[in-house]
Amino acid sequence: MAAHHDKKLAEERKHQNMKNDTKASQGQWGRAWEVDWFSLASILFLLMFAPLIVYYFIMSCAQYQCSLTAPLLDLLTGNQHLSDIWNRTPTLTSRAAGIYFLWVTFQVILYMSIPDFCHKFLPGYVGGVQEGAITPAGVVNKYEINGLQAWIITHVLWFANAFCFHFFSPTIIFDNWIPLLWCANILGNAVSMSAMTRGYIFPTNAKDCKFTGNFFYDYMMGIEFNPRIGKWFDFKLFFNGRPGIVAWTLINLSFAAKQQELYGEVTNSMILVNVLQGIYVLDFFWNEAWYLKTIDICHDHFGWYLGWGDCVWLPYLYTLQGLYLVYHPVQLCTTHAAGILILGLLGYYIFRVTNHQKDLFRRTNGNCRIWGKKPEYIECSYTSVDGTKYYSKLLTSGFWGWARHFNYTGDLMGSLAYCLACGFEHILPYFYIIYMTILLTHRCLRDEHRCCSKYGKDWERYTAAVPYRLLPGVF
Repeated sequence: MAAHHDKKLAEERKHQNMKNDTKASQGQWGRAWEVDWFSLASILFLLMFAPLIVYYFIMSCAQYQCSLTAPLLDLLTGNQHLSDIWNRTPTLTSRAAGIYFLWVTFQVILYMSIPDFCHKFLPGYVGGVQEGAITPAGVVNKYEINGLQAWIITHVLWFANAFCFHFFSPTIIFDNWIPLLWCANILGNAVSMSAMTRGYIFPTNAKDCKFTGNFFYDYMMGIEFNPRIGKWFDFKLFFNGRPGIVAWTLINLSFAAKQQELYGEVTNSMILVNVLQGIYVLDFFWNEAWYLKTIDICHDHFGWYLGWGDCVWLPYLYTLQGLYLVYHPVQLCTTHAAGILILGLLGYYIFRVTNHQKDLFRRTNGNCRIWGKKPEYIECSYTSVDGTKYYSKLLTSGFWGWARHFNYTGDLMGSLAYCLACGFEHILPYFYIIYMTILLTHRCLRDEHRCCSKYGKDWERYTAAVPYRLLPGVF
């Protein structure tokens, strides 16, 4: 009887928390209802120049040995014209189109047709059917969490082909890198336009749509919160994780295979990049159920920002270190390599433990121990749009007492490690740490703007207790 009563109370608390989340989410997160001139200018800039940035980086490697300044100097001095650079760029091929079509189709099959089995034999792994956060319209979507399974199956088949079957060369991705870029652009723009059209004509849930009346903003930031086909194909979860992040480690493996083909060896820098980024990818899929609670899934609408970004920006710019090392193989001294490995592993440790501390604190409602002590926290209250008052707790113990977003600090340490593995000859491989610093700093500010509006004076008490955002004593 007591166990049944406790279970009933737990269910009631869960239901109440879901209600609280619904009330708090309305008007707190997501994209804007109205567009100011600065936001519109930023949107137009990204729509025009983000694809050009990707092309410029990839073209610089293919034609200028990864120099970012050489193409500009050639153009400014008249040694080259834009038409010359474009004419040397590989075009879309039927081979690349076939490869890309088979790749995306295979990932759709793995996502839709094979229920997760990893959670049945991997202790601690959460997979199978899971519930996401409640949407502003009060909908709780269900997801089939099977990304780790998809990653394992894909990579088992990749290695089986490389060492046994030899149906295609492991360098196939590198050898078709630019033609595949055109395929990724086609899919990214097509799925973004499809999501926008659905939002206007037949949304999955009309109450989870936002319209500004500005075409460019709605296209970029998305109209519909969770566009879906049928019950299970969720645009956000699939495109955030499957075609791009599953491919991330395959892309790096293809770059390593090309380095072996060209130079007869795989350098320790390439191994470091493969190992450290592989850990990051595996962590993503191991914690895919946790990802359902993050900003991307809980608050962002699905538009070009996520659709094109996940198809093009992520696989092409997050893998620049491996691409660079194909053109500029770097053999690090043992001390340098060990230092980078330690930095990357330490960054991952901070990233993972910081997130675990917050998750543990939330799951237990503070009835836990962090670093062997009872956690400290700030009790906050906020008022929902209907005038109801609610309460929550903000953790100030463990890493969360060092900085308000110390998980991002660990992420940035890992990002820096990837770049340092490439040496210091060119700036191109350092784009990733520059981009991640801007992205995560902006995400900090977004989050804190929401929390400041939500908690008011209680947020001031929290920032007084934890005064730094990312770097204790600095920022």
